[in-house]
Amino acid sequence: MPRARRHTPIKDQQLESLLFQRRAVLSFLVMLVVFVVLLARFGELMILRHSEYAARSERNRVKLQPLPPARGLVLDRNGQILADNRLAYRLELVPERVGDLRGTLDELGQVIAVDDDERKRFMDLVGARRRFQSLPLRLRLSDDEVARFALERYRFPGVDVVPYLTRHYPEGELFAHVVGYVGRIDPTDLGNLDAERYAGTTHVGKTGIERYYESQLHGDVGYEKVETNAEGRVLRVLERSPPRAGDNVYLAIDANLQRATAAAMAGQLGAAVAIDPANGEVLAFVSVPSYDANLFVNGISQSNYQALLNAPGRPLFNRALQGGYEPGSTLKPFMALAGLESGVRDAGYTIFSSGNFQIPGQEITFRDWKRGGHGRVDLIESLAQSVNSYYYQLALDMGIDRMHEYLGRYGFGTPTGIDLNGESAGILPSREWKRARFNQPWYPGETVIAGIGQGYNVATLLQLANATAAIAGNGRRFQPRLVHALRASFDEPARILPGTLVVANMVSNPAHMALVQRGLEAVLHSPTGTARAVAQGASYRMAGKTGTAQRVSRNRDTDVQRTLSAGQKNQALFIGYAPADAPRIAIAVVVEQGGSGSQAAAPVARAIFDAWLGEPENRSGTGDLGLGRADGTSGEAADARPAFDDSTSAEDSSSAPQPPAPNPATAVDAQPDSESAPTRVPGEDIP
Repeated sequence: MPRARRHTPIKDQQLESLLFQRRAVLSFLVMLVVFVVLLARFGELMILRHSEYAARSERNRVKLQPLPPARGLVLDRNGQILADNRLAYRLELVPERVGDLRGTLDELGQVIAVDDDERKRFMDLVGARRRFQSLPLRLRLSDDEVARFALERYRFPGVDVVPYLTRHYPEGELFAHVVGYVGRIDPTDLGNLDAERYAGTTHVGKTGIERYYESQLHGDVGYEKVETNAEGRVLRVLERSPPRAGDNVYLAIDANLQRATAAAMAGQLGAAVAIDPANGEVLAFVSVPSYDANLFVNGISQSNYQALLNAPGRPLFNRALQGGYEPGSTLKPFMALAGLESGVRDAGYTIFSSGNFQIPGQEITFRDWKRGGHGRVDLIESLAQSVNSYYYQLALDMGIDRMHEYLGRYGFGTPTGIDLNGESAGILPSREWKRARFNQPWYPGETVIAGIGQGYNVATLLQLANATAAIAGNGRRFQPRLVHALRASFDEPARILPGTLVVANMVSNPAHMALVQRGLEAVLHSPTGTARAVAQGASYRMAGKTGTAQRVSRNRDTDVQRTLSAGQKNQALFIGYAPADAPRIAIAVVVEQGGSGSQAAAPVARAIFDAWLGEPENRSGTGDLGLGRADGTSGEAADARPAFDDSTSAEDSSSAPQPPAPNPATAVDAQPDSESAPTRVPGEDIP
């Protein structure tokens, strides 16, 4: 009988049940751990780090965008606007929101023209600023360009047209060397500016008043908290902190006087500065030729900039501030004052002018401008007739170092401190200066020609005007300044900037100043005065001094000068003030390639005097500051044009002096003039 088979069970139900239970418990535990971890994470996010992530979320939805302030206006003393703001539109990009930046720029160029200069400036800004900041690509979009972009805007995320206020100079060239201009902020500017204060600002002052008073004109930035959608478009404004507009800047300059001064200088190379002797305020400040400051506001092309740099007459060069000129005979009043103050001269001293002057023991001859000389003259006549011999001897008796000391007291050789950047210091020579500059000794002949304002002497027109104002003010020398007041808004009172008195009295004896003042008045009103023709017909008396920085010898025939290049002619100067008995305006004028001071510069000064001291009905209004014009008597209008025909194509002649030859005799004759000047007879000067 067959044996029965045993069956082994395939499944162990009990074991499987136990295994299942174990797996279930393990899964539960894993899920519990994960749940606990998640719960802990949620707790961290929702409780511990709630503020952080809430802020991040808010930043994705809410943006803080800067509100640039409106730039302050620049006005003249009567409230006439010289720099204002006009509505315009610019094209801006946010690099962070633009995927392919260069590709986007290429596509944008098909909608709105973007030249290479604009593209380069933009890429420079991208590298210098944070990528989330909105950066300007094109300024001053036309209405057609704004309309074209509006139709294509959906193609350009992160790109937008933004309204803004752009700078405008309504007077164009008239105030370019005073007010200056603003320009786009470049990487160099960024390193010198407060990033927070200039957030959203695209322009900054580059030259003139715009640069010097940048802090006051700019104002303070405001901010706007806005809600945006996923595309970054503003949905609504949540909070707003308005910006504070910049202060309005009121110049001491009178726009009408500035205009009259520019008209008197028209067609010439040169400059003119007028100062109020009572406080040092600048009434007129002109350098010709000039340029239109509006060209620089939104970026000037390289070709246009090079055209200005290479233009005849160098219009970008500020002759009143930076031009260095041999003062010529305009230095004689200050030499006379120095001689009296140092005790080297007194009121009774006279000298006989034969027409020639020699240093004892030397053969070289220094000449008077008048053939045969002027005869015996005292200090007053030495100024009235511009007698060189008087000052040759005075210079020898004083010595160059004492001349340096006293002329330095009157402001020569150092910047005046006017509220403009870039002022030149000029040159007031001395033994020490020459040794340091050229490593050469000082020669007696150099002292002689320094006595008539030639040789190494270099003065700026501003220095001459300020020193003349000090004589007009009986020795009170102020720091010249262009700005009279600041005003936060038109409904707030102006903050008057006080004048800075540099020297309370630059003479120890008032009689010395009175004597020099009599001599300056004689220049225009005595029968022998070199500028007596200019004063004819005036109902007020004036005082002044002509001067000529000579560039050719007087031995040349007069007709020869007409055949010389413009750069070979003389530079004409005039300093003066009026009315002589109660001065309200002091002036310095230079006409490059102008012949003589009496022919070219003095008539310009007369025109300026008449414009400031003319009939009351011809004066400008007083404006809301109430500064007005100086009260004065009427005077006949004078022809402001010089009595000669001149060219305006020559180069500026204010180059620094070159070292003299080592030969002592040659060193006496050396004339550190412009690079193209021919050799001349040393010490020769004309009024």
